[in-house]
Amino acid sequence: MEISQKRGVAANEIERPQMEINMKKFVATAFAALAFAGAANADVLTERNMPLDIAVEAAQAAVNACAAKKFNVTAAVLDRAGITRAVLRADRAGPHTVDSAIRKAFTAASMRTPTQKIAENVGKNPAAAQLVSIEGFLVLAGGVPVKAGEETIGAIGVGGAPSGDIDDECARAGLEAVSAKLK
Repeated sequence: MEISQKRGVAANEIERPQMEINMKKFVATAFAALAFAGAANADVLTERNMPLDIAVEAAQAAVNACAAKKFNVTAAVLDRAGITRAVLRADRAGPHTVDSAIRKAFTAASMRTPTQKIAENVGKNPAAAQLVSIEGFLVLAGGVPVKAGEETIGAIGVGGAPSGDIDDECARAGLEAVSAKLK
């Protein structure tokens, strides 16, 4: 009985290192196969984005639209990633309007929805009320996504008019000024 136990142990000790080698080979082969499969199926991501000349033109048109109504505002245009491309602050616009315009544009770019609509939804849906807690968001009317076809390439935000509705009108005027270039 003592001999068979020793043989069993000895046989087991010989098989175990071989099993570990086979398992390591299997894991290495599986990793390599997954890595090559992923690389073979990956496509280059192509995204359209907000060019500087369109950003400046849209911001200027938004500031001009509000100036025509005797309101001193700031207009900000951000790209699809929420990075500032252009900010224009009208003479006599309050210093707070810069942050307001940028945050409205950031919210519209991030959510790909006009901030006026987001503000309405927050008012109707208690669960959506937490959107105001997201850093960088400003859930007030005046931010509008900029689209090239169906793709959001950025957003424009306006701050400083006496109401969000007027900010929204001016932002849309800025967008309208560049709409032919967004096809």
